[in-house]
Amino acid sequence: MIYKLLAGLAFLFLSACSGPSLRGTGDLGLIIERGSGQVTLIDTSRRAAYARVAGLGDLSHASVVYSRDGRYAYVFGRDGGVNKVDLLEARLVKRLLQAGNAIGGAISQNGRIVVAQNYTPGGIRAFDAETLEPLADVAAEYAPGQFSKVVGLADLPGQRFAYALFEGGEIWLSDFSDPRHPKTERFPAGRQPYDGLVTPDGRHYLAGLFGEDGVAWLDTWQPQLGSRRILQGYGRGQEKLPVFKMPHLRGWSMAQGNVYLPAIGRHEVLIVSGSDWREVGRIPVKGQPVFVMARPDGRQIWINFAFPDNGWVQVFDTLSGQVVKTLQPGRAVLHMEFTPRGEEVWISARDDNKVLIYDTATFNQIGELTVDAPSGIFFTSRAQRTGF
Repeated sequence: MIYKLLAGLAFLFLSACSGPSLRGTGDLGLIIERGSGQVTLIDTSRRAAYARVAGLGDLSHASVVYSRDGRYAYVFGRDGGVNKVDLLEARLVKRLLQAGNAIGGAISQNGRIVVAQNYTPGGIRAFDAETLEPLADVAAEYAPGQFSKVVGLADLPGQRFAYALFEGGEIWLSDFSDPRHPKTERFPAGRQPYDGLVTPDGRHYLAGLFGEDGVAWLDTWQPQLGSRRILQGYGRGQEKLPVFKMPHLRGWSMAQGNVYLPAIGRHEVLIVSGSDWREVGRIPVKGQPVFVMARPDGRQIWINFAFPDNGWVQVFDTLSGQVVKTLQPGRAVLHMEFTPRGEEVWISARDDNKVLIYDTATFNQIGELTVDAPSGIFFTSRAQRTGF
């Protein structure tokens, strides 16, 4: 009897030591609080927040990448901050101010190198993912004494990174196989590339152009063949509308063999063949698209819009070729994120201080979180995806 009692006490002791916070990382994530310099940590299975982490600086435009195990989030702030957040211990591990003005970052294929893309000074900077120790800088000097903002940074296989130079009108590939001595190749893009993306296999890099109608394309498996222009003149002969918010190619979609891209200054989504990169169709939508995001299975495309239509979301069905649902989740919808297998989508409504959760099969709202001025929503499933 005494042995059973001791065993029971030992079990209770061990249970108490493990505590209620013991969890995996596969269903976790975070939400950027745009105005407070904080992030809300979330458990997607429970549809609940479990902690907040403060002291991350200016998050008015922020993005996130994850360590390979999903434990650490690297939060890149507008002020040039790189913040390493521990999702399990719910704390800020380290904060580094590495630039004067920055907008995003990426992590290498092997998870050992974190890279920030910078406006001021123009270029990219690489850091050790474990310690945030500086490794190397690549200055975006496209002409003697002339430096460019860097946009569209994306990781590629082989510890390489692709990115675009806004003023320089170029695409650069930097190889960090030797992290302290990167090697860089340059390719022409076009006028004012504003963002970029890489296909899920890491092969094709696309840079959207703001200064002209078109997209620059580069086969990163065969960069020696050079870059070329696709979708040239997609708005030819028609007046471009004022652009109230730049679309984001990082929220792009590839589904059913086609690529779905936001058209700048137009109420359209462009459909491009993923085999020959020719336009194969257009989707008329409610406003100027900002994010055009595919559900993980590729059946649905969810689209949000710039002001004044930024309270709406539309859903396009890739099988029927029709917009099948129009939703009004709240004021100032800034971002959307699918759960790893796509049964839910989480939508931030900044001006309502809410994140709304929808069932993607029924379009019913199934949850809601109160978050201070939410913007970007980032789940740890991104850790296993190239370009995210």
